[in-house]
Amino acid sequence: MTVESTVDRGLVGSGVGDAPFSRVCAVTELASESAEIGRYAGIIESIWTIGPKLHGGTMVAGSAAAAVAWLRRTAPERAAMFPIAASSDFLGAPDPGEVEYEVRTRKLGRQICLVDVGLIQGGRTLVHTAFTFSHLDDIEPVYAPDKSEGMPAAPSADALAYDDDNPMGKIVHVAQGSEVALDGTSAPFLTGGQGEPELRLWIRPFAADEADADVFAFFAMMAADMSPPVPMNRGHFGWAPTVQLTTYLRRRPTPGWLRIIASAKEIGGRMFDEDQLVLDATGAIVAQSRQLALIPQNP
Repeated sequence: MTVESTVDRGLVGSGVGDAPFSRVCAVTELASESAEIGRYAGIIESIWTIGPKLHGGTMVAGSAAAAVAWLRRTAPERAAMFPIAASSDFLGAPDPGEVEYEVRTRKLGRQICLVDVGLIQGGRTLVHTAFTFSHLDDIEPVYAPDKSEGMPAAPSADALAYDDDNPMGKIVHVAQGSEVALDGTSAPFLTGGQGEPELRLWIRPFAADEADADVFAFFAMMAADMSPPVPMNRGHFGWAPTVQLTTYLRRRPTPGWLRIIASAKEIGGRMFDEDQLVLDATGAIVAQSRQLALIPQNP
């Protein structure tokens, strides 16, 4: 299923089903008053939430799907291009359900295209993302040291699945639409301890989502925002609102689990940074992100 075929089939009803992330990427073109502006309808269901809030990386992925659909329709000669970078600002917190995407092309070039997307709900733009399009890396890297830090390609036997026995499974509803497991050795906060602001986890889409090359690539972008806030390992719990998120997509992932390694350079009094590195089953860097977020204020 390509993005074009996803667009053709329109919106699907609620329920997890066998391809829940494909529904995030299912955008339907709407009438627009201007030929310079594209409008698309989409839906982000309640499984794509952290607590009551829509997951930021999922909103970026849905916006990317709208940007791809627009560029392929308006500039078919650049259809081989894909988002390689996304800079997202969160202006509000959308509710699960129907959303609209407003899309504008800022630049059409032979190597680089720029496309802006606004995620709209209730008549307000709540997420703005500037996408940079180019050709994904598909040749042997010149320099590629091992970044796995000894983390196995698939969850180890003692990995903590995001289920009802794991406190994270009760909060991170994204695990209802994918398979997620946390490396418990990196998460002392789960047992009341503290440690370095570093976390490791695994995530994998359902088979039907993994089988679609475009959907799996959008999923990898989403995965770059999947780690719990690393200040949890320093005793800071609660909602950590993202102020700004930058995501890079380096290449298409190979089938299998994605490994996520998250860390912070500094946890300040008001803000913290968090870097997330996403590796595929071969150990290749698939996606990266850096975000600036607000420190959870413990009661």
